[in-house]
Amino acid sequence: MKCPFCAYTESKVIDSRPTDEGERIRRRRECGQCGKRFTTYEIIESVPVIVVKKDKSRQVFDRNKLLSGLLRACEKRPVSIDQLEDIVDEIENNLQNSLEREVSSQVIGTYAMEKLKAVDEVAYVRFASVYRQFADINSFMDELNKIMNNRK
Repeated sequence: MKCPFCAYTESKVIDSRPTDEGERIRRRRECGQCGKRFTTYEIIESVPVIVVKKDKSRQVFDRNKLLSGLLRACEKRPVSIDQLEDIVDEIENNLQNSLEREVSSQVIGTYAMEKLKAVDEVAYVRFASVYRQFADINSFMDELNKIMNNRK
């Protein structure tokens, strides 16, 4: 870190503490040459995840959009908002931790279905019916039969 007083590039950290609810770190430094003290802030650089839609259009990942889809699937079901927010947090963390900056909407939908299946099967089928766009009752029944066979 370059000293703002003498431009010397060596300094030592005297004190570090989180600020802004842990979003930034405030560091008190002392210059190795002139001995003057100065403050620096360190922040996490976040790179947005881009969602590639079925029509090949792109948009920034919106956790609220995913949450509202899950809420619709879980309407009148015994699934708490905390459970849904945990699912969205997990999916968002998976996306942020992956090396890919562009992710298809199908991948996000698959993650959501896997998580919903473990929480509530009815909500899973509701979400899958919209996500997979079941064309007729037979494709809907095929999905229900898969669930029933996995139970056995």
